[in-house]
Amino acid sequence: MGKSPIFVPPFMNTDQILAIGRRTIELEASSIAGLLAFLNEDFVQAVQAVYECQGRLVISGIGKSAIVAQKIVATLNSTGTPAVFLHAADAIHGDLGMVQENDIVLIISKSGESPEIKVLVPLIKNFGNKLIGMVGQTQSFLALQADFVLNTTVSKEACPNNLAPTSSTTAQMVMGDAMAVCLMEMRGFNGADFAKFHPGGNLGKRLYLRVKDLYVQNQRPAISPDAKLKEIIVSISGSRLGVTAVIDNEERVLGVITDGDLRRMLEKESDLVAIHAENIMTRNPKQIGPTAMAIEALDLLRKHDITQLVVVDPNQHYLGVLHLHDLIKEGLL
Repeated sequence: MGKSPIFVPPFMNTDQILAIGRRTIELEASSIAGLLAFLNEDFVQAVQAVYECQGRLVISGIGKSAIVAQKIVATLNSTGTPAVFLHAADAIHGDLGMVQENDIVLIISKSGESPEIKVLVPLIKNFGNKLIGMVGQTQSFLALQADFVLNTTVSKEACPNNLAPTSSTTAQMVMGDAMAVCLMEMRGFNGADFAKFHPGGNLGKRLYLRVKDLYVQNQRPAISPDAKLKEIIVSISGSRLGVTAVIDNEERVLGVITDGDLRRMLEKESDLVAIHAENIMTRNPKQIGPTAMAIEALDLLRKHDITQLVVVDPNQHYLGVLHLHDLIKEGLL
């Protein structure tokens, strides 16, 4: 027997690859734009029902729609709407017990005719739970059985064979986002609420990390206005912050001296014995309060192209130094 011929994919040049990429994006963008015409009274009633729900929103699907369902669940949970994922196949093999009396069920399906969906829908209806169908065929079994229909019909998949879920799953994702954002605004969900649900990672740190959480880990370099050169150098090098604060007897900040200030002074001055801190300090340094958000400190550093901020209390007493490296270490930059 002869060997089977080896399939060799056709060669594509740069322009062809770019053309396919652009066509895909254009098709999916068109599908998303088409959703505007599908936002109707059913969408409004579905959102209101979820907002008033005393239980959770249980979201189910099969295949790629199940993956979209998991993403929508994650978005809702992180923005104040309790939601759980229920795989349609697992639901009819024991996991249906997840659905509680006060829950609302959202089933996602392009065709609305999948065998698992046809088994699951009557069971949900028998339980008496409200059913939302997110579906791409408005005359399908799921659409006709649902209390509210979220229409995610697309004219064409981005797949060249019009088979692989591409435009349709994008439309489902966007419809889920539309619901989530409506619910966020109805609940008055704000940045503080978001931080509560996102305590980990860089996103959470941007929302809850404050200056006082960072500067206290550093030393508190400080000298008097009449400090001499050796004392200045020891203070700057000892803290490893590249700066020292110049403070008065009441510990109010008069200025700062950075290692850069020292270098510039050494280039200009020859009589080093006569140098005192007040002669070379930078007056009115950039300051920040301990309760300010760390992300505000980062914005201030960027705006003025500096690497340190002096931290002061409400009475302008010196507390310490926040360094750019503190923010980098926390992943804010």
